[in-house]
Amino acid sequence: MIGRNLLLGVALIAMTPLTAHAAPVDDAHPVLTDAAALSGLGAQAQRYPLFAEELARVRKLVDTEMKNGINVPVPKDAGGGASHEQHKRNYTALYGAGLLYRVTGDKRYVDYARDMLLAYAKLYPTLGPHPAAKNEAAGRLFWQSLNDSVWLVYGIQGYDAVRDALSPADRKTIDDNVFRKMAQFLSTGSPKVFDRIHNHATWANAGVGMTGYVLRDPNMVEQALKGLDKSGKAGFLRQLDLLFSPDGYYAEGPYYQRYALQPFVIFAAAVDANEPQRHIFEYRDGVILKAIRSAIQTTYDGYFFPFNDAMPDKSLKTEELYQAVAIGYGKTHDPALLSIAQWQGRTVLTPQGLDVARDLAAGKSRPFPFASMLLRDGPDGDHGGIAILRDGAGPKDQVLAVKNTAQGMGHGHFDKLNWILYDNGQAVVTDYGAARFLNIEAKDGGRYLPENVSWAAQTVAHNTLVVDETSHFGADWKRGETLSPRQLWFAGEGTVRGSIAEMAGAYPGVTFRRALLQVPVEGAKSPLVVDLLKVTGGKAARYDLPLHYAGQLIDTGFPLQSNVTTRPVLGKANGYQHLWVDATGKPAAQNGVVTWIEDGRFYSYRVATPGVTMILGESGAGDPRFNLRREPFILQRLDGAKDAAFVSLLEPHGRYDASAETTTGSESAVRSLTHERQGDIDLVTITFRKGPSVVLAIADDTDAAKSHSAQIGGKAQGWKGAVGRFAIPQEKSR
Repeated sequence: MIGRNLLLGVALIAMTPLTAHAAPVDDAHPVLTDAAALSGLGAQAQRYPLFAEELARVRKLVDTEMKNGINVPVPKDAGGGASHEQHKRNYTALYGAGLLYRVTGDKRYVDYARDMLLAYAKLYPTLGPHPAAKNEAAGRLFWQSLNDSVWLVYGIQGYDAVRDALSPADRKTIDDNVFRKMAQFLSTGSPKVFDRIHNHATWANAGVGMTGYVLRDPNMVEQALKGLDKSGKAGFLRQLDLLFSPDGYYAEGPYYQRYALQPFVIFAAAVDANEPQRHIFEYRDGVILKAIRSAIQTTYDGYFFPFNDAMPDKSLKTEELYQAVAIGYGKTHDPALLSIAQWQGRTVLTPQGLDVARDLAAGKSRPFPFASMLLRDGPDGDHGGIAILRDGAGPKDQVLAVKNTAQGMGHGHFDKLNWILYDNGQAVVTDYGAARFLNIEAKDGGRYLPENVSWAAQTVAHNTLVVDETSHFGADWKRGETLSPRQLWFAGEGTVRGSIAEMAGAYPGVTFRRALLQVPVEGAKSPLVVDLLKVTGGKAARYDLPLHYAGQLIDTGFPLQSNVTTRPVLGKANGYQHLWVDATGKPAAQNGVVTWIEDGRFYSYRVATPGVTMILGESGAGDPRFNLRREPFILQRLDGAKDAAFVSLLEPHGRYDASAETTTGSESAVRSLTHERQGDIDLVTITFRKGPSVVLAIADDTDAAKSHSAQIGGKAQGWKGAVGRFAIPQEKSR
């Protein structure tokens, strides 16, 4: 839906190579949005409730800022400070004013945008590096240049929408003193950022590229797409090559996929509108559209899996995903995306947002197909991946997410073969995410806190193997980038859903393999989770396997030695200095169980690891500024072993109804958990108090076509593939 004049302008740009600063015919019409599609829509917006609500929201926001008057302060504060927040409000209001002008035709919004931009035209040329910058690349308006790039992405869209309504003199002043200077600072003035393969560069590329379209500067566009030297070794297209897997999974993890999606999809939409011959949405087999869908798949009840430097409270209700869903729907008209927009309760004031609102109002929405899947990692899909195992598509159905991914660059955590579990609408087996209070000035200006390094990124903060109280790769992310897990097996359907992956090189001479299996059981509301982690090491070591969980401890099956008057700390470094030890115990063969309750459901964590010591405690030690959340953990410890097999079972069960004061099923339905080795097969047997036992046979050879056999329940049993499941009548169970 591009107007005739816009098509003419696009054709002129595409056909005629322009030098920088050259002015083509009709050099002021909008090029980043279809102005004709939005013109006069305000009068009929009530026909489409979601669009009408967004129009009212944006109008209220912008009108409030207009009433407050133009405020363009000299930058001085870090994140959360007054000047920081004002410049954020300004770019949001500028963007909104431009869209409101196109939708309503009200020239007041043009005047407001012009006056604000003329104020920036006086301020911006006088600015040097931001005074609150620390280790990050300094911005001009903000403490880090990333935020300047975000300002440019929003600001250029708002300016584009009003530019043809300004006088030539005002246009030139704003072009030269705001947008051209800002684009130059973020590109040629910041080459190490602009030519990185990283989300900071994505925002810079998008802002500079869109500025190039608006200022009719194809050199700027080419630099954004192909890097400063235009060789293709950097820039937007190279980022699409290297940051996404063939499945659309983003290298830095779901949280940063959410953040990076906005510049990817917005700039792609600008490229598509101005140079459709590039077929940007078809690039790499449609990787941008795949990225939108994979981002949605890496959520539980709308909240992103908090892997790597993630904040646990980020959901699909965020500006990045409002834009991504609208642009994705505009390209595909996939009715499943409408259900996401409906859950979000928001859209955007663009032609694509109009499409979403109109088709939602017409009842075209269909449920989004949340499913079990393996999202491969790495440009070629061979750097492991995230295994997502869903027991259903409902908001309270169990989801097991297994992180067998590559490092994730500087935002990655040292947690190979980590896992988290959601059940009954809650996070049950948890991941800390990042130690950060985003944009809260009192907490280091909203930056990552020191504890992000000393705790959150360290291996013991996660649900995976720790060797000799040190973190994977010696906590060196650049070393971690060179090695990835091998995803050996994945099954998203059947009587056993699961993932098997292997990691070598996280510790010298140590290889560990982990099978995490989701096992539905008749009569149980949620599946069991079976965890078999096998370690092969070259020398005797201390092996720790932590489990971080949400809930209140109820009971243990083994005696505890509790620390009631003092609270020892587990260790001195590598995250151990942040763990209080509340109790320890040594379970016998049949009583290694810990039970807790979360949101009215009981969870029993049962172990069958010979010789293990169980340590119970809480995070938050060594934290004089109260930067860390206090969260419970259970840790299995084996000392002096060369090889080991950690065998664990997590069982959801029962119900506590506080209003009715009733408790049902608080006792585990499992009587015992055992493990044995037959040749190259591991047998894990779950014996229930009632009914048949379940035996899981896990082969070393994970080839799907390979046949295996083992003695199970007193007779030979055969199966094909990595994992077999067998029911053994109770009288024959072992």
